[in-house]
Amino acid sequence: MSEKSTFTRQNARTKEERADTNESESRQSMGQKWGRRDEDESETESESESAAEELTCPECAGNVVVDDEHGETVCDDCGLVITEDSVDRGPEWRAFDSQEKDQKSRVGAPTTNTMHDKGLSTNIDWRDRDAYGNSLSSNQRQKMQRLRKWNERFRTRDSKERNLKQALGEIDRMASALGLPENVRETASVIYRRALDDDLLPGRSIEGVATSCVYAAARMAGVPRSLDEISEVSRVEKSEVARTYRYIARELSLEVKPADPEQYVPRFGSELGLSDEAKMRARQLLKNAKEKGVHSGKSPVGLAAAAVYAAALLTNEKTTQAAVSEVADISEVTIRNRYHELLEAEESLGLA
Repeated sequence: MSEKSTFTRQNARTKEERADTNESESRQSMGQKWGRRDEDESETESESESAAEELTCPECAGNVVVDDEHGETVCDDCGLVITEDSVDRGPEWRAFDSQEKDQKSRVGAPTTNTMHDKGLSTNIDWRDRDAYGNSLSSNQRQKMQRLRKWNERFRTRDSKERNLKQALGEIDRMASALGLPENVRETASVIYRRALDDDLLPGRSIEGVATSCVYAAARMAGVPRSLDEISEVSRVEKSEVARTYRYIARELSLEVKPADPEQYVPRFGSELGLSDEAKMRARQLLKNAKEKGVHSGKSPVGLAAAAVYAAALLTNEKTTQAAVSEVADISEVTIRNRYHELLEAEESLGLA
């Protein structure tokens, strides 16, 4: 019993010594941590003080406000713009939790309305080559052919998607033939999607609705094309395009302003090789015609063609009615009639 008690006392002393040693070590470590924390806080305070010193107006030493929306740093007191055009390297969206952040994060090419699936699906190339440009074996070619077939079937699963794919292909083809920019193709695709969602297509051809969407989008974007130009690249008649356009514009309440003759002048002048002086003179002729009300009830294409022809003659640049007629796709008789009306309007303004 005495040996057990002695052993127990020694163990207790050993435990007490260990506890004292651990407690002293923990106190030392806590002191080191508090010392480091004080150092970090002092460094942070010094950095904030230096940042506060930097964010002061150099003119009046007033408060400086950072406008992230406009990318400017402005003095709140005197209004001095200290820096501008700063780059915002963050995303344009906000996320309030990790799930929303994962949903909004995106990779790859941006979505586009010019494709029926908005560019979110994959596309297998028709060339039977691998990533290094080497030809595939016969077994691999057969496998890729099957994958292409099933990929095409999955991309267009119902009649609506097949309709949209065909129509958007037509829109892209006509826009390329007419030399229309990308924003016109996007607008035309959105208009067709709206018409498809509102069930405006039954009883009308896909090509006719797609052509009318291109015509409306070009006018809305300020780069109009005449119905004759549109019908040349379309697979439907001019009368059907005009009828479908009126129906689509009325049902979708499209805000399409009447075509301005001045919008045709740059294109006609460039195709005829006229100078900037002649183009400016043509615009002036059209402005005078608007003041006199000559443009009311007249075709904007005919007025623009006559103004370009008259401006070329007034600036001593060589061009013919036949050349202007071919570029504008309008008859020479219309050009002559509008030509005399434009000159009479300018002469009446000059006499007034």
